[in-house]
Amino acid sequence: MAEARIVRDPKILCGKPVIAGTRISVELVLEKLGNGDTVADLLSDYPHLTEQDIRAAMLYASQALRFDVIHPLPSIKV
Repeated sequence: MAEARIVRDPKILCGKPVIAGTRISVELVLEKLGNGDTVADLLSDYPHLTEQDIRAAMLYASQALRFDVIHPLPSIKV
């Protein structure tokens, strides 16, 4: 079985999902990509990351959102 690239541990960043063996969160990777950084930028800024780590972070986030359900609340008049 392949070792997981994304892990959660309550002792690391309060349990946020991180790249295994680092304190680099999935959130940070997505934020940087969303702000215009490229995969090459991330690899340059964090040389211990691999392209597979970055792809794993994006896949993790997409899977986490897959079953996200929004339950709208009724309007309340004050």
